[in-house]
Amino acid sequence: MNSKTTKALVVRLTAKPETCDEVAAFLAGAVELANGESGTTVWFALRTDESTFWIVDAFPGPAERQAHLDGPIAAALMQNADRLLATDPEIFPADVLAAKVP
Repeated sequence: MNSKTTKALVVRLTAKPETCDEVAAFLAGAVELANGESGTTVWFALRTDESTFWIVDAFPGPAERQAHLDGPIAAALMQNADRLLATDPEIFPADVLAAKVP
């Protein structure tokens, strides 16, 4: 395991039918914010069907994970959640058991 990657988040987002494209665009644009977070080791925005999106990201430790949760991506998402999402975001903190990262 990469010793610099010990904590993660898995976040499930369910978009309203009329906002699926907007959620996709929001997540695609959020990569720039993730790139600016020195404590975010990896960050993925994924789509598994028309309205289901996932954010999977990993961090060196709990402090960096909390900084990400307190950061601009989460703030922007929560500011728009009622308008964009059919349900509240499901946020699952996780421990990284193994990782292959650059």
